[in-house]
Amino acid sequence: MPGSTGTNGELTVSGPLTIGRLARRAEVGIETVRHYTRMKLLAAPKERIGAYRVYPPQTVARIRFIKRAQELGFTLKEIAGLLALEDGRDRAAVRRIAGARLVQIEQRLVDLQAMAGHLRHLLHACEHTNGRVRCPIIAALADEPAVGARTLNA
Repeated sequence: MPGSTGTNGELTVSGPLTIGRLARRAEVGIETVRHYTRMKLLAAPKERIGAYRVYPPQTVARIRFIKRAQELGFTLKEIAGLLALEDGRDRAAVRRIAGARLVQIEQRLVDLQAMAGHLRHLLHACEHTNGRVRCPIIAALADEPAVGARTLNA
């Protein structure tokens, strides 16, 4: 396949790509490309070279966009919404999607802090009961009362 080295040292692609080459260039698996195509995040390839369907080179950038959005916690459904707004002109819509994701992430952080505090308490209780009662961690997971331990719902 034609290509040249870009200013940042990466191989730039100037021609169509088979699914395998696309996956390698985008650093994903072939099944990921297929999944994104089924989810309509990528257009199904229309062009063929012999028996092989091929993707246009700009598909690499689209997959990288999807992967970076996933790293920020966006779901594939949210990413589809962002891709529909890819030209960046409707910034209010982009901010709504990103703002909603931020609220969910912040709530998850609150939940994780509560989980960490509860687990810290259970570890402390387990360490200081020294076998006199059932392990507070096991008791909490079994939803049984144990001396010095809160239940998981507390």
